[in-house]
Amino acid sequence: MSEFRQKVRPEWIDYNGHLSEAYYVLVFGFATDALMERTGMDEAYRTESGCSLYTVEAHIKYLREVGPDAEMVVTTSIVERGAKKLRVAHEMTVDGTVVATEEIVALHVDGAQGRSVPFPEHIAARLDA
Repeated sequence: MSEFRQKVRPEWIDYNGHLSEAYYVLVFGFATDALMERTGMDEAYRTESGCSLYTVEAHIKYLREVGPDAEMVVTTSIVERGAKKLRVAHEMTVDGTVVATEEIVALHVDGAQGRSVPFPEHIAARLDA
């Protein structure tokens, strides 16, 4: 499990006075990026291997409004790992209250081949830890 923190930026507030829906997705994406960094799929890995995670499915629940200046905390858990696939759950909280959740399915893709490929052993081990 990992944690990512992000403060709401003023330009993310919509005409209703709270976080616009697109920015929930952006912050969840930042949390996925943090997971990639933590598990060794960092910039060096992506450059060297040509591989990255591609999100192929996402399901979001908007549970509470997020106001200006709030600090969002996203807790990330790996729900399931296959040879080439990862299912990840994100839970966003503000002041300890769950405000949104996202579950994604991502594939480990070799950009040069244009197809999914198995995680290397060292990455799989870090994902399983």
